[in-house]
Amino acid sequence: MEASSSADFPARSIELPPWKTVASHIAALITAILFISAGVWKITSPFQVSHMMEQMLVPYQLSIPFTLMLAVGETLAGVLVLVPRFRRWGAWLAVFLLLAFMGYIGFNYAKLTGLDCSCFPWLKRAIGPAFFWEDAAMLAAALVAGWWAPPSNGLRNALVVLGVIAVFTGVSYGSAVTHLSGTKAPDTITVDGKSFSLQHGRILIFFFDPTCPHCEAAARAMSADHWKPDVVRIAVPVTMAQWGASFLHDTHFDAHLTGDLEPLRATFKPPDGPYAVALEGGRELGPVAHFDAPEPAVTLRKFGFID
Repeated sequence: MEASSSADFPARSIELPPWKTVASHIAALITAILFISAGVWKITSPFQVSHMMEQMLVPYQLSIPFTLMLAVGETLAGVLVLVPRFRRWGAWLAVFLLLAFMGYIGFNYAKLTGLDCSCFPWLKRAIGPAFFWEDAAMLAAALVAGWWAPPSNGLRNALVVLGVIAVFTGVSYGSAVTHLSGTKAPDTITVDGKSFSLQHGRILIFFFDPTCPHCEAAARAMSADHWKPDVVRIAVPVTMAQWGASFLHDTHFDAHLTGDLEPLRATFKPPDGPYAVALEGGRELGPVAHFDAPEPAVTLRKFGFID
């Protein structure tokens, strides 16, 4: 009996108090919900998120690869932290991602203040002092989940989870690329108060936010391009439609104005802007998603819309 009691003592001595175990489970659930929702949103909306990354100073050449890598990392962290045997790995990955994000925002704070930094589809956040408190709360939850979790084990199974998420991300991205090619435009929209057919000729549809500095810079850049005479340019304000005409006037962008945002948004699913879609014969040639030099001129020239 003495031998048995002595053998059981070490195992019992390292057991956590029940309240710490419960706290770890609750913190893990919160962390998992946040990271899985953020990761899956990036997986299913890669172009929208990559566009937001460009506004946060990520070079456009890296925005898509960075978005996909971040999507895999966030989803993996959320899934691993849900499983007790993988929890510490998932928590430490979540901590790393949060610290890296907070460090990047802090380093570029002066340039990014006020910009949208929403990582979650249902929550709108702008970069400001509250950003760091909110991310610190997420960081605390991840630390509690990992610190009071048992040591992780089963690396092979964790790598299988990584592989499944990576495959899902690749398939979703391929589907998004396919959707962006050849989409049929609505038959007609109202342009400058008159019915206008989208089924003929070459048309650029430019989605913009009149209050967005990046949209203003994009419009000014396109106003300096030498457009082919047969290309019709249509501008679509995604918010503050009453300021659309003033925006075009101030940026000197020669385009017609439409208020038919909803049918165009339902068809092309654009981000808030700047974003454009090139049409020919009523079908989408492709998106114009990048507006940092030398874009969008490179893409517009490829489509034959500018000289």
